[in-house]
Amino acid sequence: MSWLGFAGVFALFFATHSVPVRPGVKARISKQIGTRGFGIGYSLLSTGMLALLIWAAGQAPFVLLWPQMLWHRRVVHLGMLVVCLVLAFAIARPNPFSFGGARNAAFDPHHPGIVRLTRHPVLLALALWAGLHLLPNGDLAHVLLFGLLGSFAIAGRALINRRKRREMGMAQWEGLNAAVSRAPLLQWPKSLAGTLLRLLAGVGGFAVLIMLHPLVIGVSAL
Repeated sequence: MSWLGFAGVFALFFATHSVPVRPGVKARISKQIGTRGFGIGYSLLSTGMLALLIWAAGQAPFVLLWPQMLWHRRVVHLGMLVVCLVLAFAIARPNPFSFGGARNAAFDPHHPGIVRLTRHPVLLALALWAGLHLLPNGDLAHVLLFGLLGSFAIAGRALINRRKRREMGMAQWEGLNAAVSRAPLLQWPKSLAGTLLRLLAGVGGFAVLIMLHPLVIGVSAL
């Protein structure tokens, strides 16, 4: 694949990922297939586009910038466990600060969970995933891939914050944000069983990623 083809796949990736932050487009699609249908369909589309982008990076011309070392993989293993845990405690939880979230009306700013640490845990997970994978992938195509995806995740925070302030109103957004900031960093969970289940899901997800890595990516994570 040429650099032009790689750039084309990148452009298509960003075009599809602009849908959730375009209320008009999202509303029209959701009207046709429902909110749940949109969520499932967009998740499948996002996964497929990410897989295509990673494949395209592997097909682009190889230009080595730095060699891979053993400690690179060890850092990635530890960091990806953290990524999986962040996702496990963020997915399908109320989060009015995010473009996603589930049952946002039930969000309790006095018991915000992982939202106390970061208002955008999924974007944090994406940024960590991208930054970690820069270490063992020192060729130009993969540096562009993970560098741009990490930057996309970091820039997304400001974009979503701006949109949420506009949707909620500045006073409501700032009041909710201040209430979350006042909550203790460490709290006893409302549901111990639910917390343990999410912890197990994060560890299990990490194990599945390790096992599937050679099948999906073509390279062993170990």
